[in-house]
Amino acid sequence: GRYHRPVREDRVFMFLDLAESTALTLRLGDVGVHALISQVFFDIDDVILEHGGEVHRYIGDEVVITWPLAGCRDNGPCLSCFQAIQALIAKRAEAYRQTFGVVPAFRAGLHGGPVVAGECGDSKQEIVYFGDTINTAARLRSACKDLKVPLLVSGELVRRIVVPANVPLESRGRLWLSGRSEETQVFAPKIMAEIS
Repeated sequence: GRYHRPVREDRVFMFLDLAESTALTLRLGDVGVHALISQVFFDIDDVILEHGGEVHRYIGDEVVITWPLAGCRDNGPCLSCFQAIQALIAKRAEAYRQTFGVVPAFRAGLHGGPVVAGECGDSKQEIVYFGDTINTAARLRSACKDLKVPLLVSGELVRRIVVPANVPLESRGRLWLSGRSEETQVFAPKIMAEIS
């Protein structure tokens, strides 16, 4: 009943998807890539929970993860979560290679700010978040491909949280993101390998 009426909240969102999923579908087939995606989402679930995240929704090869912004201010678990997901997949790389012939890679966009949350639907009800915060996180994930980085974080979020020492970030300049009236400063982790 908390969201029976719309509620304003400050939240962080991560849009995380499987890189090169079209090529993977051609290689593994629809059933094969579904099995890969299902395994990945199963494997990373504990990591998300350990970092205080909540899976909001699965959309094809993408998972949307959210945190209360207040819970990310002190030690940046939203940033550590992505690094932990990368580490887990690297640890299980050989098992993925043996089962699927490939080790999955990811792209993610991370942004935080105000949203409106509320119940939607009748026969199938769910909590839906609305606002620029959601759109910006999704567009940052899309921009990863052009910048050839696995993760982009908005400068707005970086200024509102303490960035963990084990996730050093560097500026990647400013981007025009669709739907925004000004350029968005973006950051990417220094230590992560670039992906094509």
